[in-house]
Amino acid sequence: MQLSERHPAGLFPEEIEAFLSEAGEPAYRARQIFTWLHRQAVPSFSEMTNLPRELIEKLEERFQSPWPLELVTSRTSADGTEKYLFALSAGGSIETVLLPEEERDTVCISTQVGCAMNCSFCATGRSGFQRDLSAAEIVSQVLFVQRRLKAEDRQLTNIVYMGMGEPLANYAAVLRSVRLINHPLGMNLGARRITISTCGLAPRIRDLADEDLQVNLAVSLHAATDPERSAIMPIGRVYPLAELLAACDYYTARTHRRISYEYALIDSLNDGPEQAERLGNLLKGRLCHVNLIPINPVGEETRPSAKRIAEFARALERTGIPVSIRRERGTDIEAACGQLRQRTLEGCR
Repeated sequence: MQLSERHPAGLFPEEIEAFLSEAGEPAYRARQIFTWLHRQAVPSFSEMTNLPRELIEKLEERFQSPWPLELVTSRTSADGTEKYLFALSAGGSIETVLLPEEERDTVCISTQVGCAMNCSFCATGRSGFQRDLSAAEIVSQVLFVQRRLKAEDRQLTNIVYMGMGEPLANYAAVLRSVRLINHPLGMNLGARRITISTCGLAPRIRDLADEDLQVNLAVSLHAATDPERSAIMPIGRVYPLAELLAACDYYTARTHRRISYEYALIDSLNDGPEQAERLGNLLKGRLCHVNLIPINPVGEETRPSAKRIAEFARALERTGIPVSIRRERGTDIEAACGQLRQRTLEGCR
């Protein structure tokens, strides 16, 4: 992609400088633009008040807006969770979720329009895959929420790449977005406050281990045997558990970071005490934590009862594996991945 075709929200200061050079503008304007975009999170070029009017007009003519997305609709849950549906200027729509808590504000962002992984319990996968997001489209979700929080004198504290899409299938754009978010002239959000989720792309987990980053890694496991996992996650037929866990061990050895293994509990499918014991044996001796996630109903699959969830957690704890149960958030606003987007698309037909 030519530099002039990229959106400024996805560019580093030195790349903005190259664009400005082509436009006959001084190099120092690049730092000003980057700071306005990534630290101040301004939604329009006209708010960049220390830029000359001529430069603002050039930026507006080339890019129209600092963010390559526009809010379509939003919903707020009784528990404070906020969900946003964005239309992208390059086509398609995505979801972003703000998860406010007493001492932190976390945003869950998307990395693709749709998803090709086709996990049985995921609403996003049911809508199919359209395309990868650019780094600018990924970062702009964060900037929108940062702007939203600043208006209430709050600050974004954590980012999780757990929205629509498989982050490691869009590796280059995701890594660029992390480094933009981490940039000292911008948000300067520490890598340890950023979590990247994956359904299990083993080679990319190894690649991530070799990056100079200290991000958190969350791996979607959802079963402790290959047949059970492959039945709900087609990626399991490509990267079986032995290969996946070898990549995870490599990540831990290289980064010394604990991995969070995500386990979506599906009623009568993977939620029995014997499956909890198998999961514990599979992860024994590894630097890890298991996050149990009662699924949001999708299709015919439903979540277990609260009693069965608690029993699974206790059985896993008895094997010596640290475990937590994810607190349910935003079910009244369809906060699970892809639900609001799919409902909106169905309403347009």
